[in-house]
Amino acid sequence: MEPISPQTLFTGQQLIWLPECGSTNTEARELIGQNRATDGCTVITDKQTAGRGQRGNQWEAAPGENLTLSVVWRPAFLPAAASFHLNLAVALAVHDWASALLGPDPALRLKWPNDLFYQDQKLGGILIENTLNGAQIHYSVAGIGINVNQTQFDAPTATSLSRLTGRAYALPPLAARLLESLERRYLQLRAGHVAALQQAYRQVLYRYDEWHTFEVAGKRAPGRIVDVTEAGQLVVEQAGGQRRSFGLQEIRHVLND
Repeated sequence: MEPISPQTLFTGQQLIWLPECGSTNTEARELIGQNRATDGCTVITDKQTAGRGQRGNQWEAAPGENLTLSVVWRPAFLPAAASFHLNLAVALAVHDWASALLGPDPALRLKWPNDLFYQDQKLGGILIENTLNGAQIHYSVAGIGINVNQTQFDAPTATSLSRLTGRAYALPPLAARLLESLERRYLQLRAGHVAALQQAYRQVLYRYDEWHTFEVAGKRAPGRIVDVTEAGQLVVEQAGGQRRSFGLQEIRHVLND
């Protein structure tokens, strides 16, 4: 990959490019363990062979066609109990980045907790892993995979920028813009503007305030997303007006319902 030169204060200023690796998150955590990762250290690869997503899913990405990277931050200002606030910042940064490329498109959404969706298809995914120091977050590793030039997928629910626009993209400039977007939202979080992040997240949340089908404990039922809690739980109104909060492993969207 060509050199990447983001206009940032620290995010991506230490940039490690690997032609191939199992997982950029794993590589980033190893750098942390060796005390070699500065704040904002970024690991990027052309080929990830063991990428991971939410719920333990594998991330499918063709070599050299997409963006696959992990950013290391040291958010000592963030209590472990408020770790979902970092999810808000990272997810919004990815949405900001995609919006700059696709324009203000209402079909571009964030599916809880932090997948990037276009209509009912996945455009990108995020996996954040934290290391704690008592009640504070010591290190955070934000792994991001975004489908850019890949056009063939095993999963019918996947899409890419190229599929949406019909054009090919040079990856280094996109990576630089993504790192800039990530730092802007991270600095917003560091400045304490959590309420603004929460409001922005709800505005672009997939299927927010709409009735759709969800799967809970193996059973399907209609529901309407009405909020996301401070801890990152999804608040869903069910038939009869009852509201319940769900963790990541407790509820699923039923797509194409």
